[in-house]
Amino acid sequence: MDRGEAHTVVGPTEWGTTVGVGPWEGPWPTDERYDPELLEHGDRRNVVDHYRYWRREAIVADLDRRRHDFHVAIENFQHDHNIGTVVRTANAFAARAVHIVGRRRWNRRGAMVTDRYQHIHHHPELPSLREYAAEHDLALVAVDNTPGAVPIERTALPRRCVLLFGQEGPGLREDSREGADLVVSIAQFGSTRSINAGVAAGIVMHTWVQQHADLDAAW
Repeated sequence: MDRGEAHTVVGPTEWGTTVGVGPWEGPWPTDERYDPELLEHGDRRNVVDHYRYWRREAIVADLDRRRHDFHVAIENFQHDHNIGTVVRTANAFAARAVHIVGRRRWNRRGAMVTDRYQHIHHHPELPSLREYAAEHDLALVAVDNTPGAVPIERTALPRRCVLLFGQEGPGLREDSREGADLVVSIAQFGSTRSINAGVAAGIVMHTWVQQHADLDAAW
């Protein structure tokens, strides 16, 4: 495979009959970002074509130059199964970091290995997250469809912020909402009381991207 050709093809190669690419064809590149094992055996990882054959550390370093100014936090006091989906979506939108509040352990299956490329922090309780936000000059934006929340569709999100999501079912705890700088809701029109936490996280992250990201830098 020609390296120049691989760089011109955009989008994840998981869309197709075969995931990834086979062994490198032709002389190997000398750039230290490339992994000799991947060059020899092929690259079947869930990464965009730009990062094919790259070492994991090289991918993380390059992503660090692309990451946005928002963080994502999700409560995990009952071992929420949506966290993997949130991490995968945070990776797709290049969140600066993901914060797990509550239990340290979470189901990584839904992350589809994207957690290997994402900075993840653990906070045993909410005060720890608040301290982190204050130390890094980040507004805390809670997401919950509760009285007093402002519609995200009509709200300007802070550029530097932590988007805080609750668990599937109970939603955000009361102290999480009360300690937030801003509480936003997602417009709904059906009979259900709430939408899936992973879906809600994707909607809010994409709203931030629409408002603040350089869309010309997207893959």
